Amino acid sequence: MPIHDHQPSFRGGAFLWGGIGLGVLLLAVLLTHGFGLLNGRGKEAAEPELMVRQGDKILVPEGSSLRAHLSVMPVALQAVSPKLLLPAVVESDPARTAAVLAPLGGRLVALKVGLGDRVVRGQVLAVIDSPDLGQAYTDNDKAADAFKLAEKNLHRQEAQNKIGVVSDRDLDQAKSDFAQAASEYTRTQAHLKVLGASADSKPASRELVVTAPLSGSVTALAVAAGNMINDPTQPLMTIADLSTIWVTALVPEKDIAAVSKNQDAQVTLAAYPDQVRHGKVLFVSDVIEADSRRAKIRIAFANADYALKPNMFASVVLAGRERSLIVLPSSALLMNNDRTSVFVATAPWTFERRNVEAQLEEGSSVAIRSGVNAGEQVLVKGGILLND
Repeated sequence: MPIHDHQPSFRGGAFLWGGIGLGVLLLAVLLTHGFGLLNGRGKEAAEPELMVRQGDKILVPEGSSLRAHLSVMPVALQAVSPKLLLPAVVESDPARTAAVLAPLGGRLVALKVGLGDRVVRGQVLAVIDSPDLGQAYTDNDKAADAFKLAEKNLHRQEAQNKIGVVSDRDLDQAKSDFAQAASEYTRTQAHLKVLGASADSKPASRELVVTAPLSGSVTALAVAAGNMINDPTQPLMTIADLSTIWVTALVPEKDIAAVSKNQDAQVTLAAYPDQVRHGKVLFVSDVIEADSRRAKIRIAFANADYALKPNMFASVVLAGRERSLIVLPSSALLMNNDRTSVFVATAPWTFERRNVEAQLEEGSSVAIRSGVNAGEQVLVKGGILLND
């Protein structure tokens, strides 16, 4: 065999080493250029932040998706009539309400009325069998007898003094006795009159009749027939004249300056929600209630049909004097930790939170007492997206 047939061939090896070199070259290209090109074209750019806080301000940067959901508007002063909405209750007029007392003790033998009955002045309410009334009649009888005797003795002494039989001293004593007897008789008659008894009539039973001190309705009843009446300061019943009624409202301390006597008032009762009654403030209390920190005001209404009943719930709206206030859409207001606030634009797409004090809300608008100035730009839509 020829020698040259046994010499090693380098063609395949050259090819192998050539392939390895090409792969290394390709890898280098990818490492230096290929991955960089892929990173520039395939990886998406980072999205901008929705909002950026800068101290007490909030910036909505360019490209933020929030911008499409935010709207601002300039605010201006408007003439408004502030209104106060106050809780209220229906009450009887204290000047037309009377507690019926028994002037003397005894046993209640007859009760002539019931709870809720309407009575007229002078009507018999109750009859009491009172030993004290019998004693009052006895005292009056004694005083009447002593008066007559003193009067007769005075006339006798005067006649005898004229003829010189009786001294002036005896006449003066007779005059003194007569004056004392007359005074006692006047006292016993007045006592019977206070008790509602007549000195001229002497009923056998000496029963004490209790009559109505005024016309009205029996709103409270504390006794029943057969009860013993021992405490003359304990009312038997209460009568209230409900032909005129009061609606009493409670005004917060911060709003007292806006309330005055004769101010127009609108009253709506829970029992008649479709009826609005118009009246005027009759009374503004000079005292703040210690527990509620509110002042009472009262509005009087005629109540001939008795539609208004004590203890009914009501709402009172007071119309104040016209004032110039900032008016905002209610959508601009945000609640945060029991405070009401808005966002004010201090620069393009830069907002600052302001606490505001709402004065009046009507429909979709709110009058602002403080916190925003006329001409400022206020966020009226989308504020909740910036709210903490």
